[in-house]
Amino acid sequence: MTPKAVYWDMDGTLIDSEPLHALALATVLKSLGITPPDDLHERVVGIAAVPVYEMLQDEFGLKLPFDDWILRKYVYYMEHLGTLKPRVGAVEVYRDLRAQGMPLAVVSNSDRLIVEANLRVIGVDRPGLKCVTRNDVRNGKPDPEPFLRAAWLTGIDPAETYVVEDSRAGATAGVAAGMRTLFWPQEPMDTPRGAIRVSSLDELRAHLGVD
Repeated sequence: MTPKAVYWDMDGTLIDSEPLHALALATVLKSLGITPPDDLHERVVGIAAVPVYEMLQDEFGLKLPFDDWILRKYVYYMEHLGTLKPRVGAVEVYRDLRAQGMPLAVVSNSDRLIVEANLRVIGVDRPGLKCVTRNDVRNGKPDPEPFLRAAWLTGIDPAETYVVEDSRAGATAGVAAGMRTLFWPQEPMDTPRGAIRVSSLDELRAHLGVD
């Protein structure tokens, strides 16, 4: 099936930002006297901020109010924004699709502040870009709401759209939204049921119909 729209995850999919997110989270926790476990990033990748915060409260005794915690994390992230680079090949595919006239949207569990900063870093921010962030929905991924909102914004039947994701939470959301979901992880992990695993840039191009 040729897609009529493609919805891209941001962190880890279009931009290689997951290591910085992990470092920001670990740095803030250490500053509060909490030692993060080695598998913390693996457990939270692709998950929205509120569920992560609630887990940190329950399991590690985080006492800082949510707004203070997220502010500290985002201050660290923004201070190191200049270290970020696009995921190899991803932006080229994105731009090739746009050149073909394909409707595109960015769908992220991050706040709009982070998403817009990332878009500027990788050079794909432009007027009229459709973007769904944590601030635009009640429920983040793995709930399908963010991708269904993208379908509403583009006016295209979800069944005729593709999702490109690097996290299990994101791929699960895409499948639940009834979209053809391409799972393109950077780290070894199981493919969510119903998603299509993509192991290379060439495979991604082939699925999306990009020469």
